[in-house]
Amino acid sequence: MFRLFVSVGVDPPAVLLFPCLGGEQWCDFRGSFSSIKMQDPNEDTEWNDILRKKGILPPKEEPKDDEEEELALQQQSVVKTYEDMTLEELDENEDEFGEEDEAAIEMYRKQRIAEWKATQLKNVFGEVAEISGQDYIKEVNKAGDGIWVVLSLYKQGIPLCALINQHLTVLAKKFPQTKFLKSISTTCIPNYPDRNLPTIFVYFEGEMKAQFIGPLVFGGMNLKVDELEWRLSESGAVKTDLEENPKKQIEDKLMSSIRCSLPAGKDSDSEDEDY
Repeated sequence: MFRLFVSVGVDPPAVLLFPCLGGEQWCDFRGSFSSIKMQDPNEDTEWNDILRKKGILPPKEEPKDDEEEELALQQQSVVKTYEDMTLEELDENEDEFGEEDEAAIEMYRKQRIAEWKATQLKNVFGEVAEISGQDYIKEVNKAGDGIWVVLSLYKQGIPLCALINQHLTVLAKKFPQTKFLKSISTTCIPNYPDRNLPTIFVYFEGEMKAQFIGPLVFGGMNLKVDELEWRLSESGAVKTDLEENPKKQIEDKLMSSIRCSLPAGKDSDSEDEDY
């Protein structure tokens, strides 16, 4: 049997429960409360168990197993990881996540796709814009994250420059996510030599990735729009659907026509010489 005592001489009042010796006898408690050493309520003792049963102490928390704690930490770590992942990173690390994370990961994947689509819609150009030297830093060097820039330097009166700008107008409509620009050479770069025209500079996020300088690089006035598209795709500026270099097809046809035009006895003469 237990008796409940409340000390009113201390602030806050202390609540103590003392066991009686048995039957209906009252407990005989003498002495001051200040001399009593309080037990740790979290200790696993018989006395604390009695206090918990009486509702004086809260129920004891069961400690988690080490494996459960480790799993919980891993799950927290995974959540923090895929919250910051890009769409590509989510796809690459898909096998590392557990089944319980699939719903959250799918949500983040849809969010990343929506962000990507919004960026694509925002970064639509579709034409060849004219710039001056004052616009160079803003339009080229500070074009933005993930932006490819194709800059054509030209001058009036040079036929190949006019042809390339015509081709770029076609490609700008086909690849609206790429920023196509043109500028009069000496306006953009003072004293730029005419012998280097036409010139195309390719930039990505403000860094030059490729340059095409002079008429010989472009193959003269026979340059086709798909050939220029292929050259730009090799630099990364556009994502072409061409499966191979169209120039190669022309070269193959040229070589085939040359072989067909050789004299019929040429090969037989060579065979006789070998003997």
